[in-house]
Order: sequence, then C-alpha cells, then structure tokens
Amino acid sequence: MGCVPDLSRMRRDYQTRGLREPDLAPTWVEQFDRWFADAVAAELPEPNAVVVATADADGAPDARVVLVKGYDEFGFVFGTSYASAKGAQLAVNPRAALVFPWHALQRQVRVAGRVERIGDAASDDLWDPRPRGAQLAAAASIQSTLVDSREELVQRLRRLETESSDGGVPRPPTWGGYRVVPDRVEFWQGGADRLHDRLRFVRDDEEGGGWVVQRLAP
Repeated sequence: MGCVPDLSRMRRDYQTRGLREPDLAPTWVEQFDRWFADAVAAELPEPNAVVVATADADGAPDARVVLVKGYDEFGFVFGTSYASAKGAQLAVNPRAALVFPWHALQRQVRVAGRVERIGDAASDDLWDPRPRGAQLAAAASIQSTLVDSREELVQRLRRLETESSDGGVPRPPTWGGYRVVPDRVEFWQGGADRLHDRLRFVRDDEEGGGWVVQRLAP
C-alpha cells in the first residue's frame, strides 16, 4: 500500500503579516475586491472557485465546488441547473454558505446568507458567454440524476449537437443563476502558531441593514 503519512503531524506554520482592523477596507465588498485581486495576481488556479454548502429540508448538509461568475454589494452569483441536488435543496431551504479556499495565500473567505434566483435576463447573461461545448453539455445532462453509463451522456450530447444549429445553444429553462445575499462575510488570514486573524462583517438589521465588524478567536 505504500507509506501512509501521519496526518496528525502534517502542518505548515503560516508566516504572514496578518490582518488587523486598521488594514480592513470600509466594506466587505471592497475588502473582497482587494483579496480577489491578490488571488488573481498570484495566478492561483481558478480563484473564483468556491465551495457551496447547502442543506435539505431535514437539515442534511451537502457541499460542492462551483465557479462564481459575478459579485457586488448585493452578493455572489453562480449558475447551475435548478433540477440539480443543490437546486432542489435551495428550493426548500434557501440559504447557503460559501468558502473561497485560497490556500497559497494562507487565506479563506467565508460567506453565509439567503439565496435567491437572479431571473431570466440575468441568467441569459450567464449562459450566453459559455463556450458552445459547455452549453451543449449542460443542456444534455440532467444534473445529479442517475445514468447507466458515460456513453449515455455522450449520446445525448451528440443528438443535441446534431439537432442544434452551429451557433449558441438556447438556455434550458431548468438552468439559471443564484445569488447568495450575505448576512456575514469573514476574512480569515493564517497566522504564526495558529494565531489566525478572523475579521467578520455582520449585517446589523437594527442599524437599518448596515454592517458591523467583529473579531473572532481562531
């Protein structure tokens, strides 16, 4: 079987200047702008990849990685099949948590909030720039359903490719965008000896929907 490493001893001490309150941007979206720009500049693979955690009506958790396709002060947007497992979970429990795992920068951003569909026009704006191959695959696959074999999927795709024109593939009505509207956004910076910095923006409904900053123990 080979040599199995001792996981209890696998660790790397973080050496960064940390994240202090005076360094924090005035808003969470400005702070995310800074860190996302750092992730892009560092040439991290797919810096817009994010773990999306959802739960069903019974509270059973589920998680997967998707690509965020836009963000602003209103939240983070991604596209998927409404008929997928996450789509079914969000239909009965419209809340989600996100994690951007930027390990190379010794950082992560954690987000939690309610989830809403972004509408047909905005979903078209997500769908239209997709490569034709990706459109065909999304249209041919009923995401998260059981299939007998990969060949079955390939045959579906080939039939759709034959039936469609050479241009773009129309967006299926079961595919669209979701927006995660944050209630809290945490910026986590690794620190020496595991004394990490965790600064969190939290929506304060008592202040008219404004935000307060909290420091969390690591």
